[in-house]
Amino acid sequence: PPLGADEMFAVYKPEGGEQPLWDFPSGLFRREVAAYRLSEWIGWPVIPCTVLVDGPFGEGSLQRFLDVDQNRHFFEVRDDERYDTALRQLCLLDHVMNNTDRKAGHCLGDDGGGAVWGIDNGLSFHAEFKVRTVIWDFAGEPIAESLLTDLDRLVDQGVPETVTELGGDTLEQDALIQRAKALIEAAQFPHDRTGRRYPWPMI
Repeated sequence: PPLGADEMFAVYKPEGGEQPLWDFPSGLFRREVAAYRLSEWIGWPVIPCTVLVDGPFGEGSLQRFLDVDQNRHFFEVRDDERYDTALRQLCLLDHVMNNTDRKAGHCLGDDGGGAVWGIDNGLSFHAEFKVRTVIWDFAGEPIAESLLTDLDRLVDQGVPETVTELGGDTLEQDALIQRAKALIEAAQFPHDRTGRRYPWPMI
């Protein structure tokens, strides 16, 4: 049957379905929600709405399903200037929240309106610098003043309570602020001088 006016498809990620990882504690679904909350707080709407739920398989995250062409990934939209602002926001957000798995297929463009959505954000917010991303196209370019102002506000006010209440230790929170400070001080998009900070597979 068709969806009602107040219904939508969503992606449910319960904690019980997570695979244990050696470098991240269980509860990756909370990091999915934290990514959305941080993006909303800072004013960069590049993460689909993601909320905590207690669903049929237990506590987890619920993210709005994107009704977009799944083939319109990063490598298909990066040269389209309509997506430039959103891609720059997502690039900086990934560095601030230390995303370790920004594949091209985790960065989806809409059908021409300029919106970009970062999905699969559970492997983020680690205290140790672990960035892995395909979005290095802006390396060395200046960060716009408006984006620096947003980062300044984050540094001045600290990690928002809506994010800290989801867990994570003080080391992770301190590291997040230090990464934001580094971006402000450099005032330019970061380089990957090692050539190794790419996820695999890349799409």
